[in-house]
Amino acid sequence: MDFFNWTEGAFDTNSSAFDSFETVKLPVSKILLTITLSVVATLTTFFNCLVITAIAVTRKLHHPANYLICSLAVTDLLVAVLVMPFSILYILKEKWVMGEVVCTIWLSVDIACCTCSILHLAMIAIDRYRAITDAVEYSRKRTGARAGAMVAVVWLLSILISLPPLMWRHYSGDAEHEDQCIIIHHHMAFTLYSTLGAFYIPLLLILILYYKIYKAAQTLYMRREASRASRHSCMTNGSMIPSSYPAGDSDADCGPRSPDPISPPEKSFSEPSTEETPRKRDRERERVQASRKVFQSKSHRQESSSESRRSQLYQGPRISGSRERKAASTLGLIIGAFVICWLPFFVKEVIVNTCSSCSTSMEMADFLTWLGYLNSLINPLIYTIFNEDFKKAFRRLVRCSHYL
Repeated sequence: MDFFNWTEGAFDTNSSAFDSFETVKLPVSKILLTITLSVVATLTTFFNCLVITAIAVTRKLHHPANYLICSLAVTDLLVAVLVMPFSILYILKEKWVMGEVVCTIWLSVDIACCTCSILHLAMIAIDRYRAITDAVEYSRKRTGARAGAMVAVVWLLSILISLPPLMWRHYSGDAEHEDQCIIIHHHMAFTLYSTLGAFYIPLLLILILYYKIYKAAQTLYMRREASRASRHSCMTNGSMIPSSYPAGDSDADCGPRSPDPISPPEKSFSEPSTEETPRKRDRERERVQASRKVFQSKSHRQESSSESRRSQLYQGPRISGSRERKAASTLGLIIGAFVICWLPFFVKEVIVNTCSSCSTSMEMADFLTWLGYLNSLINPLIYTIFNEDFKKAFRRLVRCSHYL
C-alpha cells in the first residue's frame, strides 16, 4: 500500500468521520468514559515525566540503580503518549478508522512497550535481589554501563517476544475484522510463547525474587538486632562493675567479665578471739550489719540499672518489626499492583486464544486492556514515593511540598 495515498485516504476518512461526529450526539456514558481515560493518560504522562526529569536534574539520583527506574518511566511514558490516545479514539469510534499501517504500528508499539514495562519490573527485582544478598561485591559491579546493558537486554527481549504474533497477524490475511485493530490467531504455540514470555515467566520471577528479598532483609534486621543486643549486654556486664580478671580469662564476645560481688571481709565473720571484750564485739557486729546494708543497696541499684537497660534493649525488635512491616507493605504494593493490573488481561488472552467457543465482549476486552495500562500510572508512584531522595526532588520540581 502506498503510504501517501493511504495518508490522503486517512484524512478523508477522518474528516467524514468528524462531520458525522458533529451530527450524532454521543451518550453521556461515552463522554464520561472518554474523559476518564483521558485523565488517566494525562496523569500517566505527568508522573512519568516527573520521574524522568527528577533523575535528570538531581545529581543525587544519578545512580545506576535509578537508571532502570528512569528506563521504566520512559517505557510507561511511551505507553501514555503512543498507545493510550489511539486506544481512546478506538473505544470512542467503536471501530478502527486510521488504516492498516497505523494499526500495525500501534499494535507493535503497544505490545512492545507493555512487554518492556513488565520486563523492567522483573529486571528491577533482579537488581534489588543482587544488591541486598551480595551488597559488597555487587556494589562494585553496579555501574552505569552494566545498568545500560540491562536496559538493552530488556528492550531486546521485548522485541523478540512481541515480534512473532505481529508477523503472524500481518500474513494471516484475515478479512473478517478489517474494521478492527486486533491480533487474532488460534495457535497454541503463539499464545504460550507470547503470554509466557511477556507475563507469566516475569511474574514467577518477581514473586520468587521479592520473597527472597524479604527473607534476606528479615535476616539482616535480625543480625543487626542481635549485634546491638550483644553490645548492650557487653556494656551492662563489663562497664558497670570493674573487672579483676586477667585478659586471658575474659569472655570471647564481651571482653573481661565482671567478678562475682565481693562479700564482706572474712574477718568480720570469723570467730571472735578470746582477747576481745564484749564492747568490742558489739561494735564489730554493728560494722558488719552496716556493711551488709551498704552492699545490699548497691546490689539493688545495679539490678535496677540492668533491668532498665534490658527494657531499652527490647525496644530494638519492635523497631525492627516496624521496618519489616514497611518493607513487606512496599513489596506487597509492588506485587499486588502488578498482579491486579495484568493478570486478568493475560488470563483472558490464554482463554480466548485456546478455546474456540470462548469469547469476551468488546467492553470487557477494553476494560482489561486499560487495567493493564493503569500499571504504567502506578509504577512511577510505587517505585519512587517510598524513596526520600525522589520525594525531595519532586518537591523541588513542583514547588508544592505540603502536598507530597
